[in-house]
Amino acid sequence: MQKNSSLSYIEISKGNLIHNIKQFRSLIGSDTRLACVVKANAYGHGDSIVVKILNSYVDYFQVNSIEELDRVRKVTKKEVLVLGYVGKNDIEKALMLKGTLGVFDLEHALLVNQIARKLDKKVKVHLAVDSHLGREGVMPETLDMMLPEILKMKNIIVDGVYSHFANIEDTNDFSHAQKQIDTYADSMKIFEKHGIINIKKHISATSGVLAYEAKKNKKDQSAGIVRVGIGSYGMWPSVELEDQWKNKIELKPALKWVTHIAQVKKLPKGHTIGYGLAYVTKRPMSVAIIPQGYSDGLTRSITNRGHVLIGGQIVPLLGRVAMNMVVADVSVLPEVASGDEVVFIGRQGGIEIKAEDLAREMDTINYEVTTHISALLPRKIGD
Repeated sequence: MQKNSSLSYIEISKGNLIHNIKQFRSLIGSDTRLACVVKANAYGHGDSIVVKILNSYVDYFQVNSIEELDRVRKVTKKEVLVLGYVGKNDIEKALMLKGTLGVFDLEHALLVNQIARKLDKKVKVHLAVDSHLGREGVMPETLDMMLPEILKMKNIIVDGVYSHFANIEDTNDFSHAQKQIDTYADSMKIFEKHGIINIKKHISATSGVLAYEAKKNKKDQSAGIVRVGIGSYGMWPSVELEDQWKNKIELKPALKWVTHIAQVKKLPKGHTIGYGLAYVTKRPMSVAIIPQGYSDGLTRSITNRGHVLIGGQIVPLLGRVAMNMVVADVSVLPEVASGDEVVFIGRQGGIEIKAEDLAREMDTINYEVTTHISALLPRKIGD
């Protein structure tokens, strides 16, 4: 029976989060700093909860937006890298919250400098360099023109320079990653030429740590900063990297998605289930009505193909996923009753459904599965 005050909730394992961060600490050089990425509500895990748990285990937190910075700043004094775009109307607030902003071009730098001058502050920024990703950032060939202009700005300190890999996790072909590494290294030489030295450098997220940083010679292993996102939460960035690393480090999923059965009923053969008559019973069946749907983070793509854990067994979902409800076949569970626990992601008894399992059924990736879990579901700290 239900033992929690909430019918549906997300339980976050404190022990597994800390374990995962320690695994990545073991892979990076002693001089390398670790930023835990808590954007997108900490990949669905709950940013405030994750920050509270990991505050003493990481050097930085990284967010994407002013809204995330505002929440995270309430629970940590650590430096927070804001690497998404912060619009003109929010820069002042971001600087007042002591966010370290990512700067994408000269116009953006001028704006940050102007607002910092108004606040009578000198502020640190990290400059984004586009090394063949094709998203935000300064094109390397413009740095010689841009850097002298930035050096004239009295209220900006270029504290770091960063980039991001485009194709390192789901491939065994390292050629594009090497092209990015070389372009980034050439960009650093331009910074040095203009007298911008001893700055923090970061190009690697979880996949970069596994595919690049951890394979460097120890003497070359200081990356400056690494930005660990998906790995912090016990999920692998790709099957390829999991195959390479699963016997060397252990990642423990930190999230359990729980609800409880609303009703158990018997249906005769030939009875339709759900919208669109997407399932018709082929025999008399016992079904459980489960109060979670696409508004909670499931997708209609698992219609007639999803599974959940009930009574320590994996049972199939039947019919179309609705906004607030799905139906499971519990014919093999004669003792099942209203109020019994249902697990979408996590362990029940000796069986586990991982985010990767749900991702395969949804035809997507584990990142999307957890980040799509509704922020309205309570997040609670477990062991």
